[in-house]
Amino acid sequence: MIKNDISLQEVQEKVDVWIKEHGVRYFSELTNMTLLTEEVGELARIMARTYGDQSFKKGEESKNLADEMADVLWVLTCLANQTGVDLSDAFEKNMEKKTKRDKERHKNNPKL
Repeated sequence: MIKNDISLQEVQEKVDVWIKEHGVRYFSELTNMTLLTEEVGELARIMARTYGDQSFKKGEESKNLADEMADVLWVLTCLANQTGVDLSDAFEKNMEKKTKRDKERHKNNPKL
């Protein structure tokens, strides 16, 4: 059964357990950074073809947007685990930073 209300901490724990049970070890941080870039590129390809002006190539139509986003989350989580980043804490601090910095910025943007 898939649990839909999983916390970032639980995501980090699940990835770590999977790596230790099935992945032997984490790839190096540099390899994972490169893989993250690759996964973001795959996500960008789907976005460009679904929401942008490009069309899908023959055989690409079955690409899954949610799966590509999950791939990005997976590799980002690996990097967080490897470098000792608590994603829950980092996210909360980042939200505070954005709120403090941009509290009125977007409301006052005539372009929006």
